[in-house]
Amino acid sequence: MSCRRAVSCRIGFCALKWAQVQCWISGESPPVGGCNEKRMLAMLPRCGKTFAEKMKKVEVWKWCNLSEFIVYYESFTNCTEVETNVVGCYWPNPLAESFIASVHRQFFQNCSVDRQDWEDPPDEILIPLITVPVLLTIAMTGVVVWRSKHTEQVL
Repeated sequence: MSCRRAVSCRIGFCALKWAQVQCWISGESPPVGGCNEKRMLAMLPRCGKTFAEKMKKVEVWKWCNLSEFIVYYESFTNCTEVETNVVGCYWPNPLAESFIASVHRQFFQNCSVDRQDWEDPPDEILIPLITVPVLLTIAMTGVVVWRSKHTEQVL
């Protein structure tokens, strides 16, 4: 099996690592010559198409719940990494990130991040929450120091 063919396997991240080991054992080098961006942009849509086919198995209303499709998303991410590395490009790179962002816009544009805006509690609550532990720490330190000076007396 040639090094180029081994690296282009689309089984996933393990295939990429196994292909690198095979290349090292056989003495072959992975493709060189710099990043072929045109070829990368031609190959990445395959990853997107496969991800889209897998996402059809997930009901649309579950698309915002990552636990419902994390395996598919991991395969998609691994695919983009493998395809990018096959053409001699680093991953991630701006073009690959742009492609991944377009897939995000396609599937996750209606997902909102539910963020709570945290505010400090009112001073009437905050001040006791700070002072009580500080005063207890000082009082306990005082008790320990006092007790260490009076060790001969039994309580």
